[in-house]
Amino acid sequence: MAKKFSARRYAQALFAVAQEKNKTDDLLVDLESVEQLNEDKSVAAYLSNPAISFKEKESVLTGKLPGIDSSVVNLVYLLLSNGRINMLSKVTNEFRQMIDRHKGIERAEVISAVALDDKSREKISSRLGDMLGKKILIEPESTDPALIGGVIVKVGGKLLDGSTRSALNILKKEIS
Repeated sequence: MAKKFSARRYAQALFAVAQEKNKTDDLLVDLESVEQLNEDKSVAAYLSNPAISFKEKESVLTGKLPGIDSSVVNLVYLLLSNGRINMLSKVTNEFRQMIDRHKGIERAEVISAVALDDKSREKISSRLGDMLGKKILIEPESTDPALIGGVIVKVGGKLLDGSTRSALNILKKEIS
């Protein structure tokens, strides 16, 4: 919980700067680019190694961050200097959620028995949007043939199970 809170504080600071500059989407792209760099295991090991000085890490990163907004670069350096560079993905996720909330967007995870076509995806998104009063983005989407039919949706901390498997289990309990 403490790490999530810390990640949220870093993300809030960047979000305030991003809103001030009117560049929330641009800074998210930059933050995701830096996160990709940090996902390289050798780079991550180097950056999290306490035996390497901040100046050495900074000089290596300077060449790897061309075109990245100075606000994101400063955040990365702050995380490095505080020994929290491993929190970068959590900060990115928190920042993305803040942008989504600001835009009235909610992300929904959808699990279906078969891959959804565009029409089904749009219908689910529209229905969920009507229920929640927000724009719904289906992300991530996965399949589970064991569902038999229907969908399971995780959105806004809620689980909506409209699968055939679930309906059959309920029917089975009622009959027993």
